[in-house]
Amino acid sequence: MRTEEIKATFDKQAAGYDERWAKMSPIRDGLHYLLEAVFAKLPADANILCVGVGTGAELVHLALKNSDWSFTAVEPSGPMLDVCRERAEAAGVAARCRFHEGYLDSLPEGELHQAATCFLVSQFLLDLQERTEFFREIAIRLQPGGLLASSDLASDQGSSAYEELLQVWLSLMAAADIPPEGLENMRRAYSKDVAILPPTEVVSLIAAAGFEPPVQFYQAGLIHAWFSKRAAKETS
Repeated sequence: MRTEEIKATFDKQAAGYDERWAKMSPIRDGLHYLLEAVFAKLPADANILCVGVGTGAELVHLALKNSDWSFTAVEPSGPMLDVCRERAEAAGVAARCRFHEGYLDSLPEGELHQAATCFLVSQFLLDLQERTEFFREIAIRLQPGGLLASSDLASDQGSSAYEELLQVWLSLMAAADIPPEGLENMRRAYSKDVAILPPTEVVSLIAAAGFEPPVQFYQAGLIHAWFSKRAAKETS
């Protein structure tokens, strides 16, 4: 899927995005709960980069748990970023946030961050080199040793296990009120518009972008999440 198509899709979904996926909140909440432990040793005044922040779920969660953390929210979809800003304002944390509409490579240079989040974003980059470069753009905005927590849909699509897991995943989507035509669209998208790779390949892409070997800390269905540290020396 091309970047302009991704942006257009999320522009259209922004207003009802949180309501549409409300029944999937246990998966999100579990990820955020473990994320607290991943980031537990960050400084009290940490600056967090949220890449592809969407409507701001992880930003607001972390901001409410850590009263002195500041955040840089990066999101190419203006309508999604508007929802994120409104959500932050309602939670009383917007004063600690910088909102950037655009892609990560357009973010002006500034102080390096102690950590970053990037949830369900890189999977939309079909070209492997582009995907690696995306993670490298995150790495160069982190301090050496800075933490990246990332998640993507991941599985070996050529395996029988993938087909079994996909059926479970689609059943979960159906229980979340996704209509049959939406499920079929999702199945087609997973085969051509979303780069669902085996977890080991996602790990390799992240490591090649200037991070130490990632550690998986969460899985729910097709969603896998890892944390990794920016390497002291960038990988060539």
